[in-house]
Amino acid sequence: MKKLATTFLATALILTACSNDEEKKTSENKKETKETAKVDFSKETKAYKDFTTEQLDHFLADTEKFVEAVKADDMEKAKEIYPKARMYYERSEPVAESFGELDPKIDARLADMKEENKEDEWSGYHKIEKALWEDNTTKDMGPVADQLLKDTKELRAKVDTVDVTPKLMLQGSIDLLHEVSSSKITGEEEIYSHTDLYDFKANIEGAEKIFEIFKDKVTSKDKKLADTTQERFENVNKLLAQYETDNGGYEDYTKLSKEETKKLSEAVDKLGESLSQMAVITE
Repeated sequence: MKKLATTFLATALILTACSNDEEKKTSENKKETKETAKVDFSKETKAYKDFTTEQLDHFLADTEKFVEAVKADDMEKAKEIYPKARMYYERSEPVAESFGELDPKIDARLADMKEENKEDEWSGYHKIEKALWEDNTTKDMGPVADQLLKDTKELRAKVDTVDVTPKLMLQGSIDLLHEVSSSKITGEEEIYSHTDLYDFKANIEGAEKIFEIFKDKVTSKDKKLADTTQERFENVNKLLAQYETDNGGYEDYTKLSKEETKKLSEAVDKLGESLSQMAVITE
């Protein structure tokens, strides 16, 4: 990530006392200009914090409903809520993941925990996902659901303390796309429910929100980049729209062919290339 340009004093050979004084004055003027010309991102960072706060408000509300359904052994209701609730989390991951200890408790996959030899500590949405879709039961999930709700409430409370910066937003937009093209494209995120396309869409929407917030500044710096990025978002969204269902959801991810997943991955990669250039606004 590029930082704001650092100031420096130009040096030159001293030819005469007069020219030396003039050059010194010019250098000081340049220094003052560079020091005062810092870009103000307060409007953008506030807009993004408002967005993520709203998303996590919805995430908490839906998690409460999800937990109620699990504890009432209403599997169909829990399955209905599951992918839609998680979309709120996926859209706001740049902020949600900034609280490192909570993200794995809420969102860790079994494979992740096995890699770290922490399988006994596995909790959160994906543990309940396995129970619902693979084990076909909610047995013993009451305590897991209670812990999930507790962790979600803690996450929501901590969001108010997060320091949203342009760097967090810019890197976050790239990370959201990278998650899709490098790991979620394999189907490993929702390995039991196969609701991966909900996650794809939410990640794209999260990145698109960051782009929309920065769009005016990107356009003023590089209109071609802004136009290209917009076109690539539209392309990815058009591809995802093919898999929408009549009830507003998405198809089972396993129904997609290798060619279709490859096409999605390539489109997301191109979009990621554009987003990685948005740092131009900090120059």
